Amino acid sequence: MAKPAISLAAGLIALGLPVFLFAQRYTSPSTDTSITIAGKKIHVSYYAPSMHGRKIMGGLVPYNEVWCTGANYATQIDTEADLDMGGLKMPKGSYSIWSLPTAKEWTLIINKQIGQFHLDYNARQDFGRVKMNVKTLPSPVETFTIKLAQNGDKNGTLSLLWENTEASEPFTVLR
Repeated sequence: MAKPAISLAAGLIALGLPVFLFAQRYTSPSTDTSITIAGKKIHVSYYAPSMHGRKIMGGLVPYNEVWCTGANYATQIDTEADLDMGGLKMPKGSYSIWSLPTAKEWTLIINKQIGQFHLDYNARQDFGRVKMNVKTLPSPVETFTIKLAQNGDKNGTLSLLWENTEASEPFTVLR
């Protein structure tokens, strides 16, 4: 009598395993990066998708549409300091980061709402927008990466890297 139950379990595993493996192949793990500048911590948490042979810029990440700057849930920046992000004065706190890529330029969007699903962008919650610096990378970056770097006592750079693109925005810690 136990044989049919074992056969049923084995069959379900055999049918479910390919689906599970396919889903695992395209997961976007959560990751984060942080930096301390002028004694103040700046932390970014996001989900990092990978290329997996796909066309990213102008493909998976369409041009002229707001992108969640990662996957799954909106990328979040938490800052202990007031920041000047490309002329946008951000009080310390938590924000979501979105971006608007085009073939020639990117816009960084700082949004007051946090924790939303990656398709739930609400432009009415925008704190502000700034143009980003964009350059072509010499070799592709397989997994979407956000970097924070210090450039002097109170200055830093937020960089978004994926495929052959790097979009970056300098910032200053105000207090």
